[in-house]
Amino acid sequence: MKNVPSFTHSLPFFTARRLFSLMLMTLIILIAACQTTEHPLDNIQMTETPYEFNLPEGVPIPHIPTDKAVTLERVALGRKLFYDTRLSLDSTVACVSCHFQSEGFADHNPISIGIHGRLGFRNSPTLANVAYHPYFFKEGGSPSLEAQAFGPIEEPSEMDFSAAGIVERLQSDMEIQQMSHQAFGRDFDNFVLVNSLGAFQRTLISANSRYDQFTRTNDTTILSTSEKNGMALFFSNRLPCTNCHYGFDFTNYSIVNNGMYATYEDEGLFRITGQDGDIGKFKVPTLRNIALTYPYMHNGAYPTLESVIERYNLGGFQHPNQDEAIQPLHLSEQEQSDLIAFLKTLTDDTFITDERFARPE
Repeated sequence: MKNVPSFTHSLPFFTARRLFSLMLMTLIILIAACQTTEHPLDNIQMTETPYEFNLPEGVPIPHIPTDKAVTLERVALGRKLFYDTRLSLDSTVACVSCHFQSEGFADHNPISIGIHGRLGFRNSPTLANVAYHPYFFKEGGSPSLEAQAFGPIEEPSEMDFSAAGIVERLQSDMEIQQMSHQAFGRDFDNFVLVNSLGAFQRTLISANSRYDQFTRTNDTTILSTSEKNGMALFFSNRLPCTNCHYGFDFTNYSIVNNGMYATYEDEGLFRITGQDGDIGKFKVPTLRNIALTYPYMHNGAYPTLESVIERYNLGGFQHPNQDEAIQPLHLSEQEQSDLIAFLKTLTDDTFITDERFARPE
């Protein structure tokens, strides 16, 4: 029986050499694969550049928990996300869709509008000075800016999405990932999403209205006679305005029934507590930029300041839970006009044109 030749020996010379080359190349590739490959995010260092609020004299610096430190890097990422429609299921709605800078970071729709034109639950509140708020949503149902962010994201009539879905969608966006590592030292995730949005919103401070300029300078030419008369009325013992609307932000953030309705389809705080005494109770809103944030009340049913003042002048609807301070005011037409003129002095034109809050380029 003849000897069977070896496989390699039976191959032509050039074929054997080619096989050897292939084996060598494979070995080189395997060695390279075992070596650590540098990831493009590995060299990005976390940077914590403190955000300088630079507030006017007399305006308090908001209390910010140490674990929610506001830095330039976090604010930049939050600002970018605030204007990003990818935070909604169909990529058509962003935070700004219900909070327009020109409208005092509120919305002129009586009820907010979400994806596919779905009507939301309530009128969008202003985001001005939310850094000072002790709780959020109109009945105070959320304890922090970070926690409340999940509300509109997951609400079917608003963004109809999820934080997990947003993270999955944006994980391949290298700019987002780089900004996340620079701001938080970690990959973009749920924590980064809500904390960066919170950081940006804490910078939305409004404190430079004509009223503020008047109180700082005592320049009587800043306000008209009607505006000054309205201011005197507002702060007088004759009206109960300052029972709820006082301090820097013109609110004590209490949750009350202001008597604006005889019955409440949206029962406010009752939805959380189940206590009959809480029916119709909502958080007292700031009056800053009030002329820009119409329509008013939780459901946007009052289209103008005139309609609001008229109802207060009548003493509300005398709902059983109505705050005892809400009683007929007996204001003349001129006094109502003066009061509205004063409220319009709380408009902060620098706030609604500040480039730091605008859509990033």
